[in-house]
Amino acid sequence: MSTFAKRERLLLADLLETTGPDAPTLCEGWRTRDLAAHVVVRERRPDAAGGSLLKPLAPRLEKVMAEYAAKPYEELIQLIRTGPPRFSPFQLKQIDEAANVVEFYVHTEDVRRAQPDWGTRELDPVFQDALWSRLERTARLVGRGLPTGLVLRRPDGRTVVAHRGTPVVTVTGEPSELLLFAFGRQSAAKVGVDGDEDAIARLHGSKQLGI
Repeated sequence: MSTFAKRERLLLADLLETTGPDAPTLCEGWRTRDLAAHVVVRERRPDAAGGSLLKPLAPRLEKVMAEYAAKPYEELIQLIRTGPPRFSPFQLKQIDEAANVVEFYVHTEDVRRAQPDWGTRELDPVFQDALWSRLERTARLVGRGLPTGLVLRRPDGRTVVAHRGTPVVTVTGEPSELLLFAFGRQSAAKVGVDGDEDAIARLHGSKQLGI
Protein backbone atom coordinates (compact mmCIF):
# COMPACT_ATOMS: atom_id res chain seq x y z
CA MET A 1 0.00 0.00 0.00
CA SER A 2 1.23 3.51 -0.78
CA THR A 3 2.22 5.77 2.09
CA PHE A 4 1.81 9.14 0.43
CA ALA A 5 0.03 10.57 3.47
CA LYS A 6 2.97 9.76 5.75
CA ARG A 7 5.45 11.23 3.27
CA GLU A 8 3.47 14.43 2.84
CA ARG A 9 2.98 14.72 6.60
CA LEU A 10 6.74 14.66 7.20
CA LEU A 11 7.38 17.09 4.34
CA LEU A 12 4.86 19.51 5.81
CA ALA A 13 6.37 19.22 9.28
CA ASP A 14 9.89 19.82 7.94
CA LEU A 15 8.74 22.81 5.92
CA LEU A 16 6.88 24.36 8.84
CA GLU A 17 9.97 23.89 11.00
CA THR A 18 12.23 25.49 8.39
CA THR A 19 10.04 28.51 7.71
CA GLY A 20 9.31 29.22 11.36
CA PRO A 21 6.06 30.23 13.09
CA ASP A 22 5.47 33.61 11.46
CA ALA A 23 5.89 32.90 7.76
CA PRO A 24 3.03 33.69 5.36
CA THR A 25 0.78 31.02 3.85
CA LEU A 26 -1.79 30.95 1.05
CA CYS A 27 -4.54 30.53 3.66
CA GLU A 28 -6.00 34.00 4.13
CA GLY A 29 -5.29 35.35 7.59
CA TRP A 30 -3.07 32.44 8.62
CA ARG A 31 0.64 32.43 9.36
CA THR A 32 2.50 29.14 9.62
CA ARG A 33 1.69 28.88 13.34
CA ASP A 34 -2.03 29.03 12.56
CA LEU A 35 -1.75 26.42 9.83
CA ALA A 36 0.18 24.09 12.15
CA ALA A 37 -2.49 24.52 14.83
CA HIS A 38 -5.20 23.71 12.27
CA VAL A 39 -3.50 20.45 11.28
CA VAL A 40 -3.12 19.36 14.91
CA VAL A 41 -6.69 20.30 15.89
CA ARG A 42 -8.10 18.48 12.87
CA GLU A 43 -6.43 15.24 13.97
CA ARG A 44 -6.57 15.52 17.75
CA ARG A 45 -9.73 17.45 18.56
CA PRO A 46 -12.67 16.05 16.58
CA ASP A 47 -14.98 17.71 19.11
CA ALA A 48 -13.87 21.05 17.71
CA ALA A 49 -12.73 20.28 14.15
CA GLY A 50 -16.33 19.97 12.96
CA GLY A 51 -16.63 23.73 13.31
CA SER A 52 -15.10 24.12 9.86
CA LEU A 53 -18.29 22.56 8.44
CA LEU A 54 -20.97 23.21 11.07
CA LYS A 55 -21.60 26.85 12.02
CA PRO A 56 -22.87 26.06 15.55
CA LEU A 57 -19.46 24.53 16.33
CA ALA A 58 -17.46 27.39 14.82
CA PRO A 59 -16.99 29.31 18.11
CA ARG A 60 -15.61 26.19 19.78
CA LEU A 61 -13.24 25.58 16.88
CA GLU A 62 -12.00 29.17 17.07
CA LYS A 63 -11.38 28.82 20.81
CA VAL A 64 -9.53 25.49 20.50
CA MET A 65 -7.50 26.77 17.55
CA ALA A 66 -6.39 29.76 19.62
CA GLU A 67 -5.38 27.45 22.47
CA TYR A 68 -3.24 25.30 20.20
CA ALA A 69 -1.76 28.26 18.36
CA ALA A 70 -0.57 29.55 21.75
CA LYS A 71 1.43 26.37 22.38
CA PRO A 72 5.18 26.32 21.71
CA TYR A 73 5.66 26.08 17.95
CA GLU A 74 8.12 23.19 18.33
CA GLU A 75 5.41 21.23 20.16
CA LEU A 76 2.98 21.71 17.27
CA ILE A 77 5.58 20.50 14.78
CA GLN A 78 6.24 17.39 16.87
CA LEU A 79 2.51 16.65 17.13
CA ILE A 80 2.25 16.81 13.34
CA ARG A 81 5.25 14.52 12.91
CA THR A 82 4.03 11.91 15.38
CA GLY A 83 0.53 11.93 13.94
CA PRO A 84 -2.85 11.38 15.55
CA PRO A 85 -3.35 9.81 18.99
CA ARG A 86 -3.36 6.04 19.37
CA PHE A 87 -7.08 5.40 19.05
CA SER A 88 -7.79 7.92 16.29
CA PRO A 89 -9.34 6.60 13.05
CA PHE A 90 -6.46 8.35 11.26
CA GLN A 91 -4.16 5.66 12.66
CA LEU A 92 -5.63 3.24 10.13
CA LYS A 93 -3.56 3.43 6.94
CA GLN A 94 -6.60 3.25 4.68
CA ILE A 95 -8.25 6.20 6.41
CA ASP A 96 -4.99 8.10 6.65
CA GLU A 97 -4.43 7.79 2.91
CA ALA A 98 -8.02 8.64 2.03
CA ALA A 99 -8.27 11.67 4.31
CA ASN A 100 -4.77 13.10 4.50
CA VAL A 101 -2.95 12.86 1.17
CA VAL A 102 -4.73 15.89 -0.26
CA GLU A 103 -4.82 17.69 3.10
CA PHE A 104 -1.06 17.52 3.60
CA TYR A 105 -0.16 18.11 -0.04
CA VAL A 106 -2.30 21.25 -0.29
CA HIS A 107 -1.08 22.66 3.02
CA THR A 108 2.54 21.98 2.08
CA GLU A 109 1.99 24.03 -1.04
CA ASP A 110 0.17 26.67 1.03
CA VAL A 111 3.45 27.23 2.82
CA ARG A 112 5.85 26.71 -0.09
CA ARG A 113 4.09 28.95 -2.58
CA ALA A 114 3.62 31.81 -0.16
CA GLN A 115 7.40 32.24 0.09
CA PRO A 116 9.10 34.60 -2.39
CA ASP A 117 11.74 32.10 -3.52
CA TRP A 118 9.58 29.00 -4.05
CA GLY A 119 10.29 26.71 -6.96
CA THR A 120 8.36 24.00 -8.73
CA ARG A 121 8.35 20.67 -6.94
CA GLU A 122 8.79 17.65 -9.21
CA LEU A 123 6.20 14.98 -8.44
CA ASP A 124 6.43 11.39 -9.63
CA PRO A 125 3.73 10.03 -11.99
CA VAL A 126 2.38 7.59 -9.39
CA PHE A 127 1.71 10.42 -6.95
CA GLN A 128 0.16 12.53 -9.73
CA ASP A 129 -2.19 9.65 -10.50
CA ALA A 130 -3.08 9.34 -6.82
CA LEU A 131 -3.96 13.03 -6.68
CA TRP A 132 -5.98 12.70 -9.89
CA SER A 133 -7.96 9.81 -8.41
CA ARG A 134 -8.87 11.93 -5.41
CA LEU A 135 -9.73 14.90 -7.60
CA GLU A 136 -12.08 12.73 -9.65
CA ARG A 137 -13.92 11.76 -6.46
CA THR A 138 -14.18 15.26 -5.03
CA ALA A 139 -14.56 17.44 -8.14
CA ARG A 140 -18.36 17.69 -7.96
CA LEU A 141 -18.18 18.67 -4.29
CA VAL A 142 -15.50 21.28 -4.97
CA GLY A 143 -17.39 22.67 -7.95
CA ARG A 144 -20.84 22.90 -6.43
CA GLY A 145 -22.57 26.23 -6.87
CA LEU A 146 -20.11 27.65 -9.39
CA PRO A 147 -21.42 30.39 -11.74
CA THR A 148 -19.95 28.64 -14.81
CA GLY A 149 -19.31 25.15 -16.05
CA LEU A 150 -15.89 23.83 -15.09
CA VAL A 151 -13.88 21.06 -16.73
CA LEU A 152 -10.51 19.99 -15.33
CA ARG A 153 -8.16 18.47 -17.92
CA ARG A 154 -4.82 16.70 -17.67
CA PRO A 155 -2.19 17.30 -20.39
CA ASP A 156 -2.90 13.81 -21.76
CA GLY A 157 -6.54 14.75 -22.36
CA ARG A 158 -8.23 12.99 -19.45
CA THR A 159 -10.94 15.17 -17.97
CA VAL A 160 -13.28 15.45 -15.04
CA VAL A 161 -16.35 17.69 -14.90
CA ALA A 162 -16.41 19.69 -11.69
CA HIS A 163 -19.59 21.56 -12.57
CA ARG A 164 -22.07 21.21 -15.42
CA GLY A 165 -23.21 24.49 -16.87
CA THR A 166 -22.62 27.13 -19.51
CA PRO A 167 -20.48 28.88 -20.43
CA VAL A 168 -17.75 26.32 -19.80
CA VAL A 169 -14.29 27.12 -18.51
CA THR A 170 -11.60 24.47 -19.09
CA VAL A 171 -8.58 24.37 -16.81
CA THR A 172 -5.58 22.33 -17.98
CA GLY A 173 -2.62 21.19 -15.91
CA GLU A 174 -1.03 18.38 -13.99
CA PRO A 175 -3.29 16.80 -11.34
CA SER A 176 -1.32 18.46 -8.55
CA GLU A 177 -1.91 21.90 -10.08
CA LEU A 178 -5.56 21.21 -10.90
CA LEU A 179 -6.06 20.15 -7.31
CA LEU A 180 -4.69 23.44 -6.03
CA PHE A 181 -6.87 25.37 -8.47
CA ALA A 182 -9.98 23.44 -7.47
CA PHE A 183 -9.25 23.92 -3.78
CA GLY A 184 -9.22 27.68 -4.06
CA ARG A 185 -5.54 28.35 -4.75
CA GLN A 186 -6.15 29.66 -8.26
CA SER A 187 -3.53 32.40 -8.16
CA ALA A 188 -0.77 29.97 -7.22
CA ALA A 189 -1.71 27.05 -9.50
CA LYS A 190 0.31 26.57 -12.68
CA VAL A 191 -2.53 25.88 -15.11
CA GLY A 192 -3.91 27.06 -18.42
CA VAL A 193 -7.42 28.50 -18.39
CA ASP A 194 -9.59 28.55 -21.54
CA GLY A 195 -13.04 29.99 -22.06
CA ASP A 196 -15.01 33.17 -22.43
CA GLU A 197 -13.20 36.06 -20.71
CA ASP A 198 -16.26 37.05 -18.73
CA ALA A 199 -16.81 33.46 -17.61
CA ILE A 200 -13.19 33.16 -16.51
CA ALA A 201 -13.49 36.38 -14.52
CA ARG A 202 -16.68 35.13 -12.87
CA LEU A 203 -15.02 31.83 -12.01
CA HIS A 204 -11.96 33.50 -10.47
CA GLY A 205 -14.19 35.84 -8.51
CA SER A 206 -16.41 33.09 -7.14
CA LYS A 207 -16.12 32.32 -3.44
CA GLN A 208 -17.68 28.92 -4.11
CA LEU A 209 -14.49 27.43 -5.53
CA GLY A 210 -12.63 25.39 -2.96
CA ILE A 211 -13.58 23.58 0.22
